Amino acid sequence: MAFELTAADYAEYIKKAYALIHENGDYVTELDLATGDGDHWSNINMGFEKLVENSEKLAGMSVSDELKEIGKIMMAVIGGSSGVLYGSAYLAAAKSVKGKETLGKKELCDVLEAMLNAIISRGQAQEGFKTMIDSLAPAVKEYKKCLEEDTDDKTLCERVKKAAVDGAENTKNMEAVRGRATYQANKGVGHLDPGAVTMSYQISVLMDCVMEKLA
Repeated sequence: MAFELTAADYAEYIKKAYALIHENGDYVTELDLATGDGDHWSNINMGFEKLVENSEKLAGMSVSDELKEIGKIMMAVIGGSSGVLYGSAYLAAAKSVKGKETLGKKELCDVLEAMLNAIISRGQAQEGFKTMIDSLAPAVKEYKKCLEEDTDDKTLCERVKKAAVDGAENTKNMEAVRGRATYQANKGVGHLDPGAVTMSYQISVLMDCVMEKLA
């Protein structure tokens, strides 16, 4: 099968990402309570729950319209800064593939890169600040590298997934530059960033969904 995601495929991905985020609620909240105010999981879970409720509607759109609608829902439903960041990310992603009915290998990279740039711009943050960027940025870099090297599809998915997971894991040794963890004496060092962890869940599931289509 070809490397291609339809709107229906992306809606299916959303369901699977929600399931993984939902089942790790206690773990993510525990991470967040160590460095933040403990509401990251409830906010992100609420956003994905609403997307799942709208999955049938999303599946019937073009991919660009679907991403735009996801952005609007995220911005309306998720509380705190996460809603603004995720909303902005998906609206930027929609613009990057405007008019596209499906996502191929290059388009999916464009989507992730547009999301990354929007989060960096809107959040006034960058890689190394102990945020979700620390999972997404390495994944985008690895994806672009794989495209340059003309890596086979399955290997690309595995490498992007590993980059996202490793990136989240690396936040354990970082000092926070944003958020409540900056007020702690240790700046959150020794703790994983919950935003990076939930981002790694999403990228992992997304790559798994692509690999399922390739099988």
